[in-house]
Order: sequence, then C-alpha cells, then structure tokens
Amino acid sequence: MRTHKKLLISLLASASSLLIAPSVLAAPVVLELDYDIPVQQNQVAFVAFAGDSVLSPIILNNLSKTELKVTNQNLPQQPHSSSELAGTLPVWQSMGVPYLVVGSTRSSRGKVVTDYEVIEVKTGRVIEGKQTLTSDKDNMRYAAHVISNKVYELITGIPGDFSGRIAYIEEIGTGKAKVSRLKVMDADGENAKTITEVSGSIFSPAWSPDGNRIAYSVQRDKSYPVIYVQSVSGGGATPLTPFPGSNLSPSFSPDGSKILFSSSFEGSADIYEMSASGGQPRRLTNWPSSEVQPSYAPDGRSFVFVSDKTGFNKPQIYRYEFGSGRTTKVSNSGYATSPQFSSDGTQIAFLNGRSAAVMNSGGAVTANLGNTGIDEAPSFSPNGKRVVYASKQGGKGVLTIKSLNGGEAFGKSGQGTIRSPVWSASPR
Repeated sequence: MRTHKKLLISLLASASSLLIAPSVLAAPVVLELDYDIPVQQNQVAFVAFAGDSVLSPIILNNLSKTELKVTNQNLPQQPHSSSELAGTLPVWQSMGVPYLVVGSTRSSRGKVVTDYEVIEVKTGRVIEGKQTLTSDKDNMRYAAHVISNKVYELITGIPGDFSGRIAYIEEIGTGKAKVSRLKVMDADGENAKTITEVSGSIFSPAWSPDGNRIAYSVQRDKSYPVIYVQSVSGGGATPLTPFPGSNLSPSFSPDGSKILFSSSFEGSADIYEMSASGGQPRRLTNWPSSEVQPSYAPDGRSFVFVSDKTGFNKPQIYRYEFGSGRTTKVSNSGYATSPQFSSDGTQIAFLNGRSAAVMNSGGAVTANLGNTGIDEAPSFSPNGKRVVYASKQGGKGVLTIKSLNGGEAFGKSGQGTIRSPVWSASPR
C-alpha cells in the first residue's frame, strides 16, 4: 500500500467517467463460501451509496476479499458525499480508519449515474476528486466491479482485479458418458454462464488479452484434440487446428494476433505458433522429447513451456526467447508443469509435484498452495495479487480464489469435477 506521502502526490482533483457496455453474463449460481478472516484493524469504512440497493453490497463484498479490511458497521454517520463531512471529520478520525468511501446513484436519460469519493480521513481530502460512472440499468453488476477496481486503486495505487472474469471446465460423468462444459463467471464467483457444452473433454481454456475470446481444446470420442476459438458473447466456435495429432494448450500473444499451442501432428509433441485467425503453423521446438503447455510472457518476447527432456516423468519448465531462439531451464523442483505468467512477468504459477504453487521468474518457489487432489495449477488474477485454482474436496469440485497478500480466501463448489480455471483481464 502507498505511504501517506505518495498519496498526496495524486490528490489533484479530477473526475473520471466510464460508460459500461452491456454484460454478457446473466445466469445466477449458488456459492458455498468458506471464510477465513484474520483479525486486523479495518482500513476502509464503507457507507452504502444513497439511492442504491445493488452496487453497494457487491462493492463491499469485493473489497472485503482483499488485504483491505473493510467495515460498514458502527459508523458515526451515513454521509454520501465529502461535503456532508463538514465539521464532523474529527469523529471519523477518532475511529482510526484511514479511508472512507461514500457515494450516491441517480437516473439520467435511462442510465444510472454513480458519483463516489474515496476520502483520506486524516486530511479530509478526496483522493483524485469525485469519480463518476455511467452504466445501463441491466448492467449494474459489472458497474459495481468497475467501481471496486477504482476504489482499490485509489487506496493502494494498484489496479483492482474485480471486473475480469474466470473461465473454467465442469465435467460430469466418465468415459463415453462424459459431458464437459466451458463456463465463465464473475471474479466474485457469481453470474456463471455456460459458453459451450460437448460430449467428451474440454482442455486448457485461454483468454484473449481483450477478455472477449477464449481458445480451448476439445476431444470427442475416438478423435484427436482440436483447438477452437470462441467469443464469450455468443456464436459458434471456430476450429483453429484441423491437424491430425494432439492439439492442446493454446496461449494468446499479448496483442491477441497469434496463438501458441502444442501439437504432435509432425511426430512427437512440439510447440507451434500460428495466427489467431488460423493458417499454417510455425514449429518453434524440435527436440526428440515432448514439449507441451506453452504460455506467452507478458512482453511477448518469450514464452515458457514444459519438456520431459531430462527424463520420463521428470517434466521441467523452460523459457524460449523469440529473438535468439535460445532455451533456458527455469524451474528448480523435481516435477514442474502448467506454467502461467503473472501480468507483470515477475511470477509464474505452476504445478509443483502434486501442489499448486507460485515461483518467481528465477525459479524460486514463493507460495505453495498445497495438494489440490486433481493436479491442477493456479491462475493469476489480472493484478497478480490473487490466484484461482481447482481442487477436489469431499468428492466435490471446488474453485478457490485466494489472496497472496493477506485477504480472504473463498470457494465455489460445482457439479462433478472442476478443472483449469483461468482469470481474464477486464473486457475491453
């Protein structure tokens, strides 16, 4: 979190306005939440916005899942703007809560306009001035996530991760009776929607950088896995790899124009790159071993992948540099697979033996999230402060969203087995 001195630099008043596009997600889901709340001093007092019954509970819930300790209880007043604090600031200062969030909603030309302020209680100043957001009436949930992002950023200096979405696979049945669904939900575990359903298996979904498309592999009975690309707003899936062999683990380039994937259509599994709209792939690795699970670095200059070149059942993570073609080993553990970069490139989520884990770019493990029961690696949130991973608990598939810096963890259980959750950036 920024120090007091750093916050003062950004206290020039400015208003921001954002028009929210309609959300594509609508179906509600049922959550089973398991909270582990550390006992710490609250850092943010949140007053429900005037004229609002939808935004405030979502914003409060979002912020409560982070390292910020938020309260809406036992507040001395219920102000809805900074001007209503005149003369009563000492009462708030005596609470010892550094930040206060207030706001109100109003209707304008068929839209909902939300004005809100983040106030530094010690000085009474409004950080970066009053904020204004305009949204459609049927898209209030997404608006709440966008406001949560901005409130978190005004306090910490780090963009929030609430408006990105999480794609995951839900499997029911086995063998020829297996049905797999690719689903997408909001980052708070709500608003789940099925994007596609197949008889067979879906593998390794990957988001486009703009959060509007998903690439994934499908394997139907007695056929090879094929990679498809699909818009999350609807429409049919486009096959990208009509090649024989196993085509798996797509990864979009940072600009969304290309896709890395692994394929065995020319022999053993190698890493290929091709246009995200299809065409002829270009082989990047050509070792006698199997090379799989590529993932672009955020700067697009390299990618990580997995190879068993050191021996059978001893997979390791390597980095390939596009400019030189040089390959270097990254992981230091005995068994390392399923790498995925954080958005700033400083961390890599991966499967460390049987445990979901995080390492730095030098290969040192920085977080071990434990055995998930289904050998699944975690995925970073857009700001790298949280991860989502799948596990099996009591026979149920569970998605867990966990803070890496002291916030709450919470879980969502689903039908059958849940696999391969991956977090998108905010839709653009």
